[in-house]
Amino acid sequence: MSEQKLAASTRTDFGKGAARKARAAGKIPAVIYGHGADVMHILLPAKATTLAVRTPNALLEIDVDGEGHLALAKDIQRDPIKQIIEHIDLLTVRKGEKVDVEVNVHVEGEVAPGAVYNQEAVTVLVSADATNLPETVTVSVEGRAAGEHVTAGDIELPAGVELLLDPETMVVNISEPVVSAADEAEEASEEAAAEEA
Repeated sequence: MSEQKLAASTRTDFGKGAARKARAAGKIPAVIYGHGADVMHILLPAKATTLAVRTPNALLEIDVDGEGHLALAKDIQRDPIKQIIEHIDLLTVRKGEKVDVEVNVHVEGEVAPGAVYNQEAVTVLVSADATNLPETVTVSVEGRAAGEHVTAGDIELPAGVELLLDPETMVVNISEPVVSAADEAEEASEEAAAEEA
């Protein structure tokens, strides 16, 4: 994954009022922390940052007044109604450094006829090189029958990526579809109507 470049400025005003003014001016308040360095308060360009962090575990190259920082978006706070980004916590990383991240699980394939699948885990915790984080991991349910399941240990991870949760953790469960009494009654009346016709 290539890093996305963002130009930032140092933030000198703090508090809710200052944050509101910054957002009104098209900026997002953020902090950069990690590796024992002092926490740095910055302002990021709202539009470019919003686009950059749409990808999970986005790696950002942030230029703060001419000084470069490689960082991962660790916590993104959004307005619950407007969904605009209100604040971002960024973790400083170094090339070659391993970091722990949650990666989305993508399910592909068709289960066997008469079966359905339920995704029990939408993310898995992995350790990977900060500059080479996977966006997603994929599991296949192709041809799997009711009663089977896919565990975290079944996921084929890219080279250099290590699973950080119990390999027996269930990720996808394949079962028979649950039919309610109302569905059965509706099906029976549809069959009866078809016979009368």
